[in-house]
Amino acid sequence: MKARSSRFARTAIWGGFALLLVVAPMLFSSGLALTVLSQMGIAIIACLSYNMLFGQGGMLSFGHAVYTGLGSFMAIHALNRVTEGAMQMPVSLIPLVGGVAGLGFAVLFGYVTTRKAGTTFAMITLGLGELVFALALMIPEFFGGEGGVSGNRMAGQPFMGITFGPQIQVYYLIAVYTFVCVAAMYAFTHTPLGRMLNAVRDNPERVEFVGYDTQKVRYFAFIIAGFFAGISGGLAALNFEIVTAEVVGAARSGAYLLFTFLGGATFFFGPIIGGVLMVLAFVLLSELTKAWLLYLGLIFLFMVIYAPGGIASLIMMNLRVAAFGRLRELLWRYLALFATGSLMLLGAAAVIEMVYHLQLSTTLGDELRFLGLTLHARGMGSWAGALAATAVGFGLFEFVRRGFVRHWGAIQEDIENRLQQRSAA
Repeated sequence: MKARSSRFARTAIWGGFALLLVVAPMLFSSGLALTVLSQMGIAIIACLSYNMLFGQGGMLSFGHAVYTGLGSFMAIHALNRVTEGAMQMPVSLIPLVGGVAGLGFAVLFGYVTTRKAGTTFAMITLGLGELVFALALMIPEFFGGEGGVSGNRMAGQPFMGITFGPQIQVYYLIAVYTFVCVAAMYAFTHTPLGRMLNAVRDNPERVEFVGYDTQKVRYFAFIIAGFFAGISGGLAALNFEIVTAEVVGAARSGAYLLFTFLGGATFFFGPIIGGVLMVLAFVLLSELTKAWLLYLGLIFLFMVIYAPGGIASLIMMNLRVAAFGRLRELLWRYLALFATGSLMLLGAAAVIEMVYHLQLSTTLGDELRFLGLTLHARGMGSWAGALAATAVGFGLFEFVRRGFVRHWGAIQEDIENRLQQRSAA
């Protein structure tokens, strides 16, 4: 009975995921929405492939953009060969060229990087990433120099009227690849190699003691992660029709790390959340404010301090509380945290926006609009109000948070006692 319900739950989850991918462009049909949804699919694959190293294997990589980026370059060159008639291949298979390229480079570079673990592995990947980025600027024949390499995805003969000219057609191609890649990477977590990769992360000495080569386990996982990263890069090449040296840079690798961590590296669906947040930050948040990188850094800082397991861990902890019928007790506390936290963030954001306005927009005068409010960057009233909101909000937030922590601890203790009683019975 339990196996049947578990099978039904998995079917419902995967069916819901597929349905969401299908109906998303129907709910959000604007040009901007389609662009954002397409980029989300690409980012989800990239973050999940990175989590195969970071979350599942404990390998902190600072150079994952090497494999997504090189996959993009190989895919755009393949697309250009198809356009010129020098190669016969459906455009829908171009992302696989990126995947094979990512796999090939992972075979080459991974043999060196995976020979070490921990901090040494991280430093090698960082150095390798900087090396590839430098080569991207030194070899314009392949990387296109500062202008990059552009292409035209409307190449070859249309298949059943599909030209990949309209963005909606590109979105559904990305959606198909996203679903298949997510399913394949989830299946990997249940393979013997995936289980052994978790063991290498948790206790490499014991793995070696029972006869497994930890370097080979890391190496094979690195190759598989490179393949999926290359597919992500190939999809990006089709979506944007241009690839520049930026795609192999350290900033892109850092973004994969940051948002995978924010989403929750310890759960499979965490990087999916991270990929969605990554696009929202890069596309939407960057349009709302010039200080978006500062906000992003502050969010990362607070997550590290208060929720190191990421958003996915917060969701799972609250689902556990809900399963024991104690979530209702926390609702008003969550509302209080939200209200006081919003007041604190509103005041802090007003201060940040006024500072940025004074530094970068002095020619526009001292007046600026912020969330429907009119602030005066040189006015004492605006500064006093913003600082007061920040201080009062912080004080109230800390007061509510401490009460929440005490109540949360009591609930967790009660849940543990119930679990012990069940196991004893």
